[in-house]
Amino acid sequence: GLPRHRPPFVAQVGLFGKPTLVNNVETVYWIRDIIEKGSLWYSDQGKNGRKGFHSFSVSGRVNKPGVKVAPAGITVKELIDDYSGGMIEGHKFKAYLPGGASGGILPASLSNIPLDYGVKELDDEGCFLGSAAIVILSDQDKMKDVGLSLLRFFEEESCGQCTPCRVGTEKTVKEMKKEKWSKSALLDLSIVMADASICGLGQAATNPLKSIMKHFADDIQYE
Repeated sequence: GLPRHRPPFVAQVGLFGKPTLVNNVETVYWIRDIIEKGSLWYSDQGKNGRKGFHSFSVSGRVNKPGVKVAPAGITVKELIDDYSGGMIEGHKFKAYLPGGASGGILPASLSNIPLDYGVKELDDEGCFLGSAAIVILSDQDKMKDVGLSLLRFFEEESCGQCTPCRVGTEKTVKEMKKEKWSKSALLDLSIVMADASICGLGQAATNPLKSIMKHFADDIQYE
């Protein structure tokens, strides 16, 4: 299958051309516990004003990576210290991806933001929880290399259907390989891809790039 323009959304025209309800696996997973223990039990489990649980996939520079079932609204610092065994010895917490490859990148100074959907603090930084794939970076990671690796991923994963994503990811990777970045060229590519790509992959592909330009200026050089 290929992405399509919306509307219509799947709730209107989905499987077999009929209105279709889409739930992710995590939603289905909690149904039994909510039925047995009640909705109040579930809603009481969150932190920082949030409700319920999330399955966070924590990877990167931590001692105990893996899938961590933790309260919605937990902070990344709590995930690192209380669920992931702390940072690997010799590594200092520098940054994190709050929502997988397209969820943006935040510095350690913003480690107190609640991790959940619809969190204003994440929205204000151009980030989101997304797949809840939390990647922990340290002072031994070069942000320029991190950004290039992520954009190469999107270049590889692009289905090639729409020009903004197919050509945009290729050109962005080419620009990011340079010793000195062209800030204007990268910003122009980001705008076109976000505005004109058909699906979320192309629309969000440059989120990590924009985060690096915003929060990690000391790690890059411009023309």
